[in-house]
Amino acid sequence: MNRKDIIIIHGTDYKEMAKRVMDRADVAGDIGDLNKKIALKPNLVVARDPSSGATTHKELLAGAIEYLQEHGFKNITIMEGSWVGDNTQSAFTAAGYRQISTKYNVPLVDLQRDSYTEYEAKGMEIAICDKAMEVDYMINMPVLKGHCQTTITCALKNNKGVMPNREKRRFHTMGLHKPIAHLNTVCRNDFILVDNICGDLDFEEGGNPVVMNRVLGFKDPVLCDSYVCDCMGYKVDDIPYIRMAEKLGVGSTDTEHANFIYINEDKNAKSKFRMTHRVQNLAKFADPKDACSACYGSLIYALDRLSDAGKLRGKKNLVCIGQGYKGETGEIGVGQCTCGFKKSLKGCPPKAIDIVNFLEEEWK
Repeated sequence: MNRKDIIIIHGTDYKEMAKRVMDRADVAGDIGDLNKKIALKPNLVVARDPSSGATTHKELLAGAIEYLQEHGFKNITIMEGSWVGDNTQSAFTAAGYRQISTKYNVPLVDLQRDSYTEYEAKGMEIAICDKAMEVDYMINMPVLKGHCQTTITCALKNNKGVMPNREKRRFHTMGLHKPIAHLNTVCRNDFILVDNICGDLDFEEGGNPVVMNRVLGFKDPVLCDSYVCDCMGYKVDDIPYIRMAEKLGVGSTDTEHANFIYINEDKNAKSKFRMTHRVQNLAKFADPKDACSACYGSLIYALDRLSDAGKLRGKKNLVCIGQGYKGETGEIGVGQCTCGFKKSLKGCPPKAIDIVNFLEEEWK
């Protein structure tokens, strides 16, 4: 796998999906030496079940561990430090990680309790937990979701978990964007396995999950977060720390020339889409018929962007989406299945940013 690759898999067998992404990326070959210290760094910002859209699903950790152990790797840990004000030990319990730790004999490391050392990070001094810096290969396992301060959060911001609480507090006094970019010049991002199963629309602590049922693989954290912008209906320049990280040499924002590797197609059409009240309000503007999760989720993200801009008021024509519209005609639709409509946006699934642009232009 190279740094331009984006691996995508759809489905609901999350453990198997994680294994297939890592196999396609040849993570074992990338690690090499069986004696290397390997860490899985999930997102356990709060003590909540992953179904809330805030934390990394335990099934992904199970898949990652099984893949590594089947390839002969034994020196594996799960490490994380929850945000200031929450307790990592409680988060391990709430997310079901203790069962994973016991089943696979993989220790849990609470970085809130770890010592730390300061490092020069291209013009900034940043304190990072010692156990995180002792790792030879770090598998970053963020949740693709929104954030009330930085707009989105995924690979780059997930690395805040490898810092002591005092440094997390300092980052907030600095406005988050600049220090996040500098942090990623020194912390490891050897492989990124993204939980794009049901991340929250807007808030890091969850509450409004949008079901996508995808797992993604990257080598480049900047490319990862740039793709997240596409998925959630934002431009890269809406998220300052992504462009800052690119300028610091962490990675590339060029999703246009990325190499997309689709392991399978999203064939999991669902007539019923699990919704919170917030998502339900956005869904009032859509008319789904056997819509796949990833396609419908992209539309929900796009509708959320339009709602933020005050552009949903007065809309009467519903946006059609889903496999049930194949061969049918209509006014306006999103996705390849609505190609017979007067106005239709291609894509399977289309990106949320493209849906936003399409609906701003065509949805009268």
